[in-house]
Amino acid sequence: MAMKRLYIKVFGIVQGVGFRFFVLHKARELNIAGFVRNLADGSVEIDAVGEPDDVEKFLIRVRKGPPIGNVSRIEVSPLEPGNEYLDFEIRF
Repeated sequence: MAMKRLYIKVFGIVQGVGFRFFVLHKARELNIAGFVRNLADGSVEIDAVGEPDDVEKFLIRVRKGPPIGNVSRIEVSPLEPGNEYLDFEIRF
């Protein structure tokens, strides 16, 4: 099956609330590869690659976020899948 890759930018109360660790945990649960990191503007960016159904499940979880955070909106852009990721990680 073809892989699906999304670039996701998340806005709201998403820094200082464990959001990156939440995303890391959900990505690993769903066999998603890629990364998550905080951006200087207060948002969080995610590059996620996996089986299409798993990526969609992951996106649903990201939209909800952790209980302590508050996702106000997300921007999603499809990207061409590649082989650059072997795992999912938090980048600093």
